[in-house]
Amino acid sequence: MPNIKSAKKRVKVTKVKAANNQSAKNELRTEIKKFNAAVEAGDKAVAKEMYAKACSMVDKAVDKGILHVNTASRKKKTMARLVETM
Repeated sequence: MPNIKSAKKRVKVTKVKAANNQSAKNELRTEIKKFNAAVEAGDKAVAKEMYAKACSMVDKAVDKGILHVNTASRKKKTMARLVETM
């Protein structure tokens, strides 16, 4: 446990930021799962719509620093392949 006032504040701030990041990750995973469900259902129109939403969420996660650029690129490429092969 920190004794210095600024260190105590950093602990609080870190907890809040970690919670926000975790929440954003969960939202991202949910969008990707919705996309995967649309692909499994075989509905190409819905899958394309969900692909656009999921890509947008991935890009926002990169902007927030939650995902690495290469990870985001890999996820988007994988989803694009799934849509193309439908």
